Amino acid sequence: MTEEALVSLLRELKAEDYRFIMPTPSTHGRVRRRRDAVDADVLRDVFGWSRPFRAEQMPEPLLHLMKQADVLRAAENDRLCATIRVSSVDERLHAHSAPTNDEDAVFLGPDSYRYVRLLHQELGRRPAIRSGLDVGAGAGVGALTLAASAPDARVQGSDINPKALRCLRANALAAGLDVEAVEGSGVAGTGAFDLICSNPPFIADDTGRTYRDGGEDLGAALALDWARQALPRLTDGGRFILYTGSAIVSGEDRVRDALQALANDADMTLAYEEIDPDIFGGTLSQPAYSEVERIAAVGAVITAG
Repeated sequence: MTEEALVSLLRELKAEDYRFIMPTPSTHGRVRRRRDAVDADVLRDVFGWSRPFRAEQMPEPLLHLMKQADVLRAAENDRLCATIRVSSVDERLHAHSAPTNDEDAVFLGPDSYRYVRLLHQELGRRPAIRSGLDVGAGAGVGALTLAASAPDARVQGSDINPKALRCLRANALAAGLDVEAVEGSGVAGTGAFDLICSNPPFIADDTGRTYRDGGEDLGAALALDWARQALPRLTDGGRFILYTGSAIVSGEDRVRDALQALANDADMTLAYEEIDPDIFGGTLSQPAYSEVERIAAVGAVITAG
């Protein structure tokens, strides 16, 4: 993926007034299967629904940029298909992976929108931040939200996945935002931060896909590990904002209990809310979730000082 060409592609799509809200993978698949060919809305079909197309159906300037950015692959019947999807978040365009079954896929979906909504909610409650870090930034929805809300702040986005960092850099440049992409696992970056935020993977995924697998404790291990790393990196009055999923067992929210213990040990305060009581219901059919009643989308804010 050539980042400069990808930035130009995103800017051209913005100039064409392209918009697309990314649904869940299951919804995406159902809608995509309704037909296998593009219609008059070529751009949404190609960059949103990942439908195959013929070269002559794509405007030449965009086709040229797709070739330069190396985001084309051959499909059946002499057609082509985009290897990225482009989704709208806060009127900004974000390139991410298509499809999402690769181990190093860069995911964006409904959880991304809930995460951004949580960030807006919290950012509006305090003065503008001076420094911020989005941990496991992926396509950068969190990092770009921080940078847009505080243009003078030092904002970093960290990820272990080089493909994610390429998307993050391109998405930030296309939006005209200053975000530093940092390669590293967990709470990377340098120095202390007024705000550290994260939307980590939270599913116990037996295939180990980086964007999906949250590790042990029914997928909660990664979120809790990043929380432990984040708290010592906060400035006085700084906040750690976490959007994640919690597997509810016998009515107990173990993620909330673990975060409360971390906050107590660090002499910090926890605010916690259940954003959506039931997400990823299909996951409960997996053996690892045999005792789980539901998976809740939750938001947590731990404040220092």
